Amino acid sequence: MRRTVFNEDHEAFRETIRDFIAAEVVPVYDEWLEAGQAPRDFYYKLGELGVFGIEVPEEYGGAGETSFKFQAVVTEECARAGVSFGGSGVHVGLCLPYLLAYATDEQRKRWLPDFVSGAMMTAIAMTEPGTGSDLAGMKTTAKLSEDGTHYVLNGAKTFITGGVHADRVIVCARTAPPSAEDRRAGISLFFVDTGSEGYAVGRKLEKLGLKTSDTAELSFSDVKVPVEDLLGEEGKGFSYLGQNLPQERLAIAMGSYAQAAAAVEFAKAYVRERTVFGTSVATFQNTKFELAACKAQVDAAQAVVDRALDAHDARELSAADAASAKLFCTETAASVIDRCLQLHGGYGYMMEYPIARLYADNRVNRIYGGTSEVMKSIIAKSMGL
Repeated sequence: MRRTVFNEDHEAFRETIRDFIAAEVVPVYDEWLEAGQAPRDFYYKLGELGVFGIEVPEEYGGAGETSFKFQAVVTEECARAGVSFGGSGVHVGLCLPYLLAYATDEQRKRWLPDFVSGAMMTAIAMTEPGTGSDLAGMKTTAKLSEDGTHYVLNGAKTFITGGVHADRVIVCARTAPPSAEDRRAGISLFFVDTGSEGYAVGRKLEKLGLKTSDTAELSFSDVKVPVEDLLGEEGKGFSYLGQNLPQERLAIAMGSYAQAAAAVEFAKAYVRERTVFGTSVATFQNTKFELAACKAQVDAAQAVVDRALDAHDARELSAADAASAKLFCTETAASVIDRCLQLHGGYGYMMEYPIARLYADNRVNRIYGGTSEVMKSIIAKSMGL
């Protein structure tokens, strides 16, 4: 079926991204995997290409687009090539919406030009050791100084994607204790300069997958955060987080679909080349049936993602819609990628093959951004259950 979610501008951008990946990423990707992260100067290249500024208003150095579909194109092209842009997905997909929605004009003028160029990379720090998805249980605090000029930040965060390279981090912290009636009250957001005294990046976490995405532990010991770096209104942080979760979950659904589609292509190419018992693996009925079933699942996931993308651009994507898309696409991708790895036989277990990296990278999609179990709870609540 003809795909209608993208227009000519999106497809022209796709060609640019595809050429960029072939020239700037594929030849050196093994080096990134070995280092455990993309090099810092790569983000300047993404800035020069305009990837970081697509949704940034023109007055701050961006292109002024409002569609999230350009980021969908980046996601699909990275999956197609079996590569990743490191932690930059968080920079654009997770952090930018907060800056666009809650930063003042003065803050935007101060931050967005460097955001667009890649001179300032960002991350967001929500999760804490021992809290997981329970954001209301966070213990990191930010206390206003007696003279009212700054907050004093203390606490720790973990699983922070992009945390090693980040120049500024959106930190969620308690400016007031929770009330008996509302555990979510008293949380605020701060755009913290990582060069501040008392700010520390702990060990770079070793993960099962996503090897080129730097993930870190962060700690704050009496870090002074100027009041000018409070993002939005004090005490409204939890509601801000909730408003941006649908886009985050859509991005994960989108990435999962793209990985599943890529897995089918990798498997199709492999079985055509591989011979067993003197014949191509692609000629076996089991191979044809498995890939056909996977293709049908990928088609269904694509339909879900495309519908969600249209809804998001129309500002109609609800929390339940996003949860449903994430649940379906992540669970579908897990099944498809596993079956495609099986078709590779023993070679599918070797990390030199893209399918092995996809298998490892995909697993976290059912965990971060809200687990599959949390997604089911959101969907059930929307059903009145």
